[in-house]
Amino acid sequence: MIPSERNKSGATFTLLGFSDSPELQVPLFLIFLAIYSVTAVGNLGMMFIIQINPKLHTPMYFFLSHLSFVDFCYSSIVAPKTMVNLVVEDRTISLVGCVIQFFFFCTFVVTESFVLAVMAYDRFVAICNPLLYTGAMSPKRCVLLVMGSYAWGVACSLILTCSVTPLSFCGFNTINHFFCEFSALLSLSCSDTSLNQLLLFIFATFNEVSTLFLILLSYVFIVVTILKMPSATGRRRAFSTCASHLTAITIFHGTILFLYCVPSSQNSRHTVKVASVFYTVVIPMLNPLIYSLRNKDVKDTISKIMDTNVFSH
Repeated sequence: MIPSERNKSGATFTLLGFSDSPELQVPLFLIFLAIYSVTAVGNLGMMFIIQINPKLHTPMYFFLSHLSFVDFCYSSIVAPKTMVNLVVEDRTISLVGCVIQFFFFCTFVVTESFVLAVMAYDRFVAICNPLLYTGAMSPKRCVLLVMGSYAWGVACSLILTCSVTPLSFCGFNTINHFFCEFSALLSLSCSDTSLNQLLLFIFATFNEVSTLFLILLSYVFIVVTILKMPSATGRRRAFSTCASHLTAITIFHGTILFLYCVPSSQNSRHTVKVASVFYTVVIPMLNPLIYSLRNKDVKDTISKIMDTNVFSH
């Protein structure tokens, strides 16, 4: 029992990351640094723009500001540690550090999937029931929907994290990943992890199926409503308000479905790492670009800020 207790409290892990390609370490560091810089500026900038422009104080932008916050948070949990590990020899992380990283990462990823679903519902109400929109998406209801997304993210993450604490770790604690991914952590335990794997499967399946069902149902009604519009201009405007959201959903859920719904035997560890980089680091960078490049109000606000800065000098 004594070694087991020691393993529970004092286990350390080595994150292999991309150490199998030493010649790529520096180029990868520079790429990660560039992506994370754009992510931080893009998401924090989006939150700032939404805050300062009264025209953007609407439910859609309220949800978008929280999407930006979540993107910034879960990218910040993974990217800095990954960059450090690319330039140092010691890539160890304690069990407590690993569990904390997973807890916050899981919280924000689950929250993002539900915020994207809430945004689909918002578009559904705006396009299919415009006369009821103000009442249906009142400030109180918007706050409840967002807080519910965060609360469910924390609950899922807490249950999965607590399920790790009784496990013992022994032998070579080397994680063949660049962050503390749950299944990679379980594979190192010398305890029975069948309950942990079952919990992961239940939560991952429920979260993915429920959010995708809500998104698809919302967009079925949206497409039907748009096609019934007599005006081509109205149809174009309605489609354009959904285009950015649809792009973000496709990238986010497409990557997660590829990672977790394709049998692991068909995905090499290298492929899993590349796909994981995409949804942990690249997607948080893409979301503010997708919404800013396709959004006239956001672009106008950016132009005003730039013009003000130019004239102030």
